[in-house]
Amino acid sequence: MPAPTARPAPRRHPAPTALVLGARGAVGRATVAELRRLGAEVTTAGRSAPEPDGLALDVRTAEGRTALRAAAESVDVVINATGIEDPRLVDATAGTILVDISATAAVLARMATTFASTEAGSRGLVLGAGIAPGLTTLLVDALDPAPGDEIDVAIMLGGGEVHGPAAVAWTAELAGRPLHEPGEAGDGPSGEILNFRSSLRVPEPFGSRRYVRADFPDHLLLGAPRGALVRSWLATDSRVSTAALGVVGRFPALRSLVARAPHLGTSAWSITAIDRGTGRTLRARGEGQSRTTGVLTAHAALAAADRGLRDLATTADLLPLAAVDGLADLRLETPDPVATPST
Repeated sequence: MPAPTARPAPRRHPAPTALVLGARGAVGRATVAELRRLGAEVTTAGRSAPEPDGLALDVRTAEGRTALRAAAESVDVVINATGIEDPRLVDATAGTILVDISATAAVLARMATTFASTEAGSRGLVLGAGIAPGLTTLLVDALDPAPGDEIDVAIMLGGGEVHGPAAVAWTAELAGRPLHEPGEAGDGPSGEILNFRSSLRVPEPFGSRRYVRADFPDHLLLGAPRGALVRSWLATDSRVSTAALGVVGRFPALRSLVARAPHLGTSAWSITAIDRGTGRTLRARGEGQSRTTGVLTAHAALAAADRGLRDLATTADLLPLAAVDGLADLRLETPDPVATPST
């Protein structure tokens, strides 16, 4: 993926304007609310119009993507909060900035390739907005990985928070599938690393917690460009649910059970980023994954609009880590260095 080099361009409106796709969902609603709180003019869109002046627009269809292209021409930035991961949205928003909340590494790689190969005039693409990737990218960037460094990113999500069907389906579909270009060999049939198969025990304030390997894309967004090895790991705040992910990783035929699993746990989430070489650790905590994702996405989108982004960027290219401390009650911590997490 090419390194981002943002070049400023004049904003087209006195106040930033945004089109939010998937505005009915939990993340979309939080994004819209934060954009409006910050003074942006927001148009909402969904498969049915979310508001009286919103747009009925289904990006899964060719007609919907054609309508999106027309709507995108009149705004500074388009935010995809639908949960639909589709590289064709890059072409459908040509001429403006697209902020995509997708979390699948292979999809983001295809979006970057589409962006690099398309002549579409003045526009930009922000890959990875929200918590993971997004906040995770900020934490990895703050550790300043050098070639050869190894960074672990442990993502703990609140098992008690109810998510939309797209988020549940995304998690279920990971089970047993190979990670996209992880940068190291694994124990899969062809040397792949498979989602939810390997695990890591990470030191935490009140003991330690076991995480399973998961295909979040910071190895693609920051690891590979810097020659560092970034590994992402997933857990919920329910140890039972996390253990169940490990079982589904071993037996992918059971992935349909993820959608029917009870919501065990709370709405608390945390991210811990650890440099294996130095033990240096950065941590972020908060409540409500969907709300935090929407708030962070809104700030990244307005930062991209403010600079008139014309290139590929990540959240780390747009926001300093200190700028997100306190947003949506997010708290940043710098714990004492830890020993190497144990597998």
